[in-house]
Amino acid sequence: MVLKDIMAISGEPGLFKFIAQGKNAIIVEHLETKKRSSAFGSAKVSSLEEISIFTEKEDMPLSKVFDLIFDREKGGPAIDYKSDPEKLKAYLNEVLPEYDKERVYVSDIKKLFHWYNILQALSMLVKEEPEKPAEKEEAKPAESVKEEKPKKPHAPKKEKTEGDKGESAPKKKSSKPKDKK
Repeated sequence: MVLKDIMAISGEPGLFKFIAQGKNAIIVEHLETKKRSSAFGSAKVSSLEEISIFTEKEDMPLSKVFDLIFDREKGGPAIDYKSDPEKLKAYLNEVLPEYDKERVYVSDIKKLFHWYNILQALSMLVKEEPEKPAEKEEAKPAESVKEEKPKKPHAPKKEKTEGDKGESAPKKKSSKPKDKK
């Protein structure tokens, strides 16, 4: 999933879209209400692109977890985040069996499904499509070809004569006498 510019702000419900960088804050827009506000430096702002889920092997980015949920639900909504904690854990275990059950708390699971359902309802869950190897090979030769600019025809060089500025002529002495002190 492409989660660029989607943010969560600690203490604020829902998700936000990055709009602009201000002098002392960032301007964000709430995804559901479309209201714009400022998030100051004191607020803990996290980009969804940087968040990952603890697994027994290595941490899995949130975008890949969203891909797994998207595939399981065939693009539909996930379980309601207000469901029973045991149901939430069981659902996540179906989607991501290797998640670390000791380090991933119920509150984290609730956020995961809440965020997924917000993005799904707004049709913002767009799968990243990896480039096909054939496309990569075709793109490389095009990059190596350099465009040559047409050369301008050069005018024949003009030989310098005594009157030309380019040639240094002897300096003329001024006719004014110098003042002596």
